[in-house]
Amino acid sequence: MGEIASAGQLRMSWIRWALVTVPAIVLLGTISGRGSGAGMGNPWYDMLEKPALMPPGWAFGLAWTILYVLMGVAFSMILNARGAKGRGVAIALFLIQLALNLAWSPVFFAMYRIMLAFGLILFIFLWASAATWLFWRIRPVAGILMLPYLGWLVFAGTLNWQIHELNPSGGALVSNGGTTQIVIE
Repeated sequence: MGEIASAGQLRMSWIRWALVTVPAIVLLGTISGRGSGAGMGNPWYDMLEKPALMPPGWAFGLAWTILYVLMGVAFSMILNARGAKGRGVAIALFLIQLALNLAWSPVFFAMYRIMLAFGLILFIFLWASAATWLFWRIRPVAGILMLPYLGWLVFAGTLNWQIHELNPSGGALVSNGGTTQIVIE
């Protein structure tokens, strides 16, 4: 009973983790984006002036799906690295950056807070960079799988900033739909 697991058993353990983490992260990302009305078709977003380097709308869904898959695979490698030094901290950092990532779409697309979303990207980048560094130390391939995400965060931050510059009063484009105020004297 005290035998070390075979390479095949270890590989199957990693695959079991990936079969959970990859769909879970893709699903959470999809819920965050769709639930907040992300992208084209959002009346507020459609009114915003976009920077010249803005890719077509379909590219965001494709890019995020690929990035979430890579993140899920990297995370599964770390979850499978039982006993690795720094594993618990790496998992915590990854989950924090993921929670911040999932908050970005609601902040930008539902709350119309362009600069708050930009600040959020900065925090996501910091937490994701720390997670990537620890992933790299635990399983170098997991760290490598996180690098496209870090690159995309830099690109997304640039787009977010440029949208702010082109639409300094972007939040004011939203009609609050009127309010009812009852005054009791």
